[in-house]
Amino acid sequence: MAAAAADFAASKRAMAYALCKHLSLDPNTISSTSIEESDIATLFSHIVKSSEDEVLKWVGFSSNFVGKCGEQHVLLGNLNQDLSQKSVLLGNGFKPSVADIVVFATIQVFVSHLGENELQKYPHVLRWMDYIQNIVDFGTTVQKVNLTKFVFDPPSHPKKADKGDTDPSSKKVVSGQKNVGKSDANVDSKKAAPENKAPENKANPTPAKNNKPSGDKKKAQEKSAGKPNEGVADKAPQKTAEKDSECDVSILNIQVGLIRKAWKHPSADSLLVEEIDLGDGNVRQVVSGLAKFFSPEELVNRHVVLITNVKPGKLRDVMSAGLVLCASNQDHTVVEPLIPPEGAKPGERISFAGFDGKPEDVLNPKKKQLDKITPDLHTDGNGIATYRGVPFTTSAGPCRSSVPNASIK
Repeated sequence: MAAAAADFAASKRAMAYALCKHLSLDPNTISSTSIEESDIATLFSHIVKSSEDEVLKWVGFSSNFVGKCGEQHVLLGNLNQDLSQKSVLLGNGFKPSVADIVVFATIQVFVSHLGENELQKYPHVLRWMDYIQNIVDFGTTVQKVNLTKFVFDPPSHPKKADKGDTDPSSKKVVSGQKNVGKSDANVDSKKAAPENKAPENKANPTPAKNNKPSGDKKKAQEKSAGKPNEGVADKAPQKTAEKDSECDVSILNIQVGLIRKAWKHPSADSLLVEEIDLGDGNVRQVVSGLAKFFSPEELVNRHVVLITNVKPGKLRDVMSAGLVLCASNQDHTVVEPLIPPEGAKPGERISFAGFDGKPEDVLNPKKKQLDKITPDLHTDGNGIATYRGVPFTTSAGPCRSSVPNASIK
């Protein structure tokens, strides 16, 4: 009992310290006495003073986790299920919230005492804990949990693929060598034949003389035929890598913009023209096919996400220098511009974890790069905008849409 009480006190100290750091408060303003005498809910409300239902739900979860002995595994299972579709408990993208801090501090001691077999039941909890403990400062009262990370082990190639004789060209070369050997044997046998049989062969050239050149010729032809194939095989991976790099999302310059003005296109009912602010005095004109879904007044002062390195050109005689990215449902009855998070500033470039290349100055329309990239742009089930599952990320969190599981163009 004494050990459990000490663990709980250490968890509350870590929680208080991390919450103060997260909110830019001085941890020394929270006395040790108030920490030790308060339960989780009281301590949390003393520091955070939040009344948000979602936040209080997780504070309640933490209180139950500590107070209901014997039910921790059930609660961990529920937490594991909740984390299966997201990186953090609350908030946008990968930024931890006060809820993440409270729940981590609460379950840390319990999880650190679980055996390896029990830990394997909660893979999403382990992933989340490993992330939180490496990004949140809990002070010196909490030691990091040593978590075994899952490693992907790709399957080995089938045995047949390891055998040298699977290459058809190698079979042909071996066959040619055998033919050459037979021809040499025929030559030796003819040399050993009696001289009185030689006249019989005058009308017909010796088979041995025919076989030897044909075997050598066949061998040479097959060898020469193999060389071009080897060259092609060597160059193929390089060409593939170059082709893939051209299709990477990092070649796009995707930025946050603020629509300052919007008006109807003078000669196309389906088009609108927007004046978009990219910060630092950078304002550009963009034509978008949004007239069926928004009025010009609805777009003014709206933050959007747009590709700014497309080649400028005229759309129905009106110059356009960008492409506003929109989410669309399957039958295109609902279309809306992607929504940057609150706090993202005009001009900020959207980033994608793991795709850190430099954007091209201007995309080449002849390469059809956008046609290769846009099929991988989607919103997920929560409306988060993604490229191959990786969120559109800003300094304030991910971009999103009210249209889940939508295509983005």
